[in-house]
Amino acid sequence: MRSATIDRTTGETEIHLTLELDGRGQAQVSTGIGFLDHMLTLFAHHGLFDLIVQAKGDLHVDAHHTVEDAAICLGQALDHALGNRAGIVRTAHSYVPMDEALGFVAIDLSGRPYAVIEATWHSASLGGIDPDLVRHFLETVAIHGRLNLHARAFYGRNDHHQAEALFKALGRALDAATLIDPRRQGVPSTKGMLV
Repeated sequence: MRSATIDRTTGETEIHLTLELDGRGQAQVSTGIGFLDHMLTLFAHHGLFDLIVQAKGDLHVDAHHTVEDAAICLGQALDHALGNRAGIVRTAHSYVPMDEALGFVAIDLSGRPYAVIEATWHSASLGGIDPDLVRHFLETVAIHGRLNLHARAFYGRNDHHQAEALFKALGRALDAATLIDPRRQGVPSTKGMLV
């Protein structure tokens, strides 16, 4: 079973997260932020990951710490569940339309964290949170998941649709990149290691 459980407790948040890579898209998510719950549920459903997230954070301050720490835990769980990454496909991408919006995510599970996120938001609030937290969430997953992630909302009038397209594309790209290729012997790198 390629799975991992991460528990993170700080002075700002308390997170319990379990990720099963070879799942069925079942999600049980409760972060206290309805928009984040929705996005993580979409991510799990479209990536066919089984995901449990239970988070309590200092929402009386704002959503930043809860979003950030959930992303840290998701990235760490992904990294742990992949193990030494032997046999995986490694790279994949996904385009996802959501009504008038189009999202794109490309992934390389190289072991080298890097993120390029491009999105133009039209409002100051997205589901009650700062829209820039979408960028921050994706960057944080890339850092702690040790992956190269490029994400772009090509266009869209509705910020919710743009974010939804990005989270669905993230799930689909990660699903494809984490698959085991039965033809692959060892790690998918001519260097003989991923780092």
